Amino acid sequence: MTSRYFSGLVLIVVAVLVAGCSKGNQQYKAGTKAESLNDYDTALENYNKALRAEPNNTEFKLKAARARFEASTWHVDQGRRLREQSNLELALGEFRKAQMIDPSSAVAAQEVKATMELLAAKQGTGQDSEASSAPNDQPRLMAGPPQLEPISRSPINMKATNDAKAVFDAVGKLAGLTVIFDADFTSRRISVELTNVTLEQALNIVALQSKAFWRPVTSNIIFVAPDQAQKRKDYEEEIVKTFYLRNTVLPQELTEIVTSIRQLLDLRRVQQINAQNAIVIRDTPDRVLLAQKIIEDIDKAKPEVVIQVSVMQARRDRLQNLGIQPGTSASLAFAPPSTTTTTTGSTPASAASIALNQLQHLSTADYSLTLPGAQANFLMTDSSTHIIDNPEIRVVDGQTAKLRVGDRVPVATGSFQAGVGVGGGAGGLVNPLVNTQFQYLDVGVNVDVTPRIHPDHEISLKVNIVVSSVTGHQSIGGIDQPIISQRSIEHDVRLKDGEVNVLGGLIERTDVNTINGWPVLAKLPFFRYFFSSDNVDHQENEVLIVLIPHIVRLPTMTAENLRSIASGTDANAEVRLENVVLAPRAQATQGIPDPAQPPAGTALPNQTPVAPASPSQAPATQSPTLRFDPGTIALKPGETATIGVVVQNVQDLYSIPMLLQFNPAVISVEDVRQGGFLSGGTQDIAIVERVDKERGQAIISATRMPNTPGVSGSGTLVGVVVRGVAPGNSQLSIVQVNAKDSQQRPIQMVTGESAIRVQ
Repeated sequence: MTSRYFSGLVLIVVAVLVAGCSKGNQQYKAGTKAESLNDYDTALENYNKALRAEPNNTEFKLKAARARFEASTWHVDQGRRLREQSNLELALGEFRKAQMIDPSSAVAAQEVKATMELLAAKQGTGQDSEASSAPNDQPRLMAGPPQLEPISRSPINMKATNDAKAVFDAVGKLAGLTVIFDADFTSRRISVELTNVTLEQALNIVALQSKAFWRPVTSNIIFVAPDQAQKRKDYEEEIVKTFYLRNTVLPQELTEIVTSIRQLLDLRRVQQINAQNAIVIRDTPDRVLLAQKIIEDIDKAKPEVVIQVSVMQARRDRLQNLGIQPGTSASLAFAPPSTTTTTTGSTPASAASIALNQLQHLSTADYSLTLPGAQANFLMTDSSTHIIDNPEIRVVDGQTAKLRVGDRVPVATGSFQAGVGVGGGAGGLVNPLVNTQFQYLDVGVNVDVTPRIHPDHEISLKVNIVVSSVTGHQSIGGIDQPIISQRSIEHDVRLKDGEVNVLGGLIERTDVNTINGWPVLAKLPFFRYFFSSDNVDHQENEVLIVLIPHIVRLPTMTAENLRSIASGTDANAEVRLENVVLAPRAQATQGIPDPAQPPAGTALPNQTPVAPASPSQAPATQSPTLRFDPGTIALKPGETATIGVVVQNVQDLYSIPMLLQFNPAVISVEDVRQGGFLSGGTQDIAIVERVDKERGQAIISATRMPNTPGVSGSGTLVGVVVRGVAPGNSQLSIVQVNAKDSQQRPIQMVTGESAIRVQ
């Protein structure tokens, strides 16, 4: 019977446990575990299963909603990382997965659209633009005024003294352009001498001498007009551009930027949009480019600093009361054996009285003496209080951070007075709170800090610290008012990053010694404890305030931000392109410069590349060639390989500077190694390299020792070490070469390229 009862009890317990551990709870625990491992997809799946098992469980609903948001955000972050690596297809897949998980995510929808536009632009199809413009049948808008596309870009050499119109026409014919003139253009005789200049340089020089300006009407037609303010206003085309600022917070900051660019560039049409944190400008392309440069230089994230504030207050009170305090007075009272009671009106009176004939019978029994008592004190009190506040304040440069730690204490203000009687008795008093207002004061640790971060990693702090406390109360006008003690520090200080500064160490000590007892006897050693009470009160109060600043963000000032740019004249703001100002390379001897001593202002991307010789122009003998070995190579991200630069059929090669071009988003050039051909196996050669990884260019120069002959034949000049950066395809090509023999005569070469795939 007992075993049956026990078995039944076990079955009941198991059934209760199974009923309590429902399937929904199991899925919920699995989702919680997956969420702790940042596996939000699995967590969302388990939470949804738990919710389907218990649709009315509020906790399951909240967990499922949170997991849905976290999973969508995680896929968006993954997509952004892939897009930064130029892997647009996988990035689009992540964004679409985020959109499927959380259809209400506006961020996921925006990222899908932006990535599809990038894919369309990469493939050159423009499908998104065509699809968006097809329903409304709207043509695509131009981004700016027409750009010149002349038939010939050959350097112009011309010397003429003639009418300005004739000179303009001559320059236009050399480049295959048509020149038209304003009706008010006054032609004058000018003299020009153009030697090895570009088309834009030639037109600018002729316009400067004839006091005119020109602008493209189409890609092959230019318009010339007198250089007058009204003419420029009539004919100079304008563009509209919107700048979205990322780091301004207050509307005043946006207003300050708008005011700056308006005054610096004399802009006529500029509007700030506070709702979108944007600036819209309509002006000439040159002024808009200058405004863009200023906005990009100014729109930087403000620096931030974390300030560790340590406020330490220690208070210790010690009280000692020792000794026997005797009485200080005695009383003698007359107590006669009989008393007389009289009544006056309704008030009875009692007095000690004795008949005169009984005075002779008085004795000591008729008097009473009250002797003084004594109080023994053996008391010692030792109390200590430690208040330590260690908050951290993170604040933006130039903004004030306020920290309040403590209580808000009401203090009566305004006009008030004690109770005033308006009638008989105590009930005729006016409440003193009738005309009283109250103000709340912050009591505790109050910190106000305004930092200013300097570029040399130093911080200037304007600090105001108040440490206060309620130490007592006092009645004023019938109202109990608090007595607030405070210690305040206000000053300016400049500190280094991480430097510890003690703003103030306030130490207050109070010693009070009180003796109560009989004169003379209270001064006797040892016996004074029987005839006096010794009271010693010792108080110590210390306050220490420490500040430690740490810079957590600095503005990203790049070399491009610090670089100055040409902005034209006072009357006409304009920008100038380097390829327009610099002279073209007319001869092979004026090829790329020696990278050891590059000339100032040389713009390598705008130099004229060396084109391979056409078969019709090839000489009878085989021309020297430069090629890469191997011509095709496959890498993985982070993997390196060496590609040889091989020269063939060269005669008397002494030096060979060359310019290499590659896609910096896919590969990078890490090193250049000697190949052995130019050294002849016995001599050292000078190899100079300069790699610009941002622009995807590498200048390599290999030169034999002075007073040595050149080398003939075929072989490897140098080895170029390349590294895979991100998946994609890149061409490693030689876009310019300036080979010379031992007599410093140029050697014409045919160049090739290498195909590199990173996967």
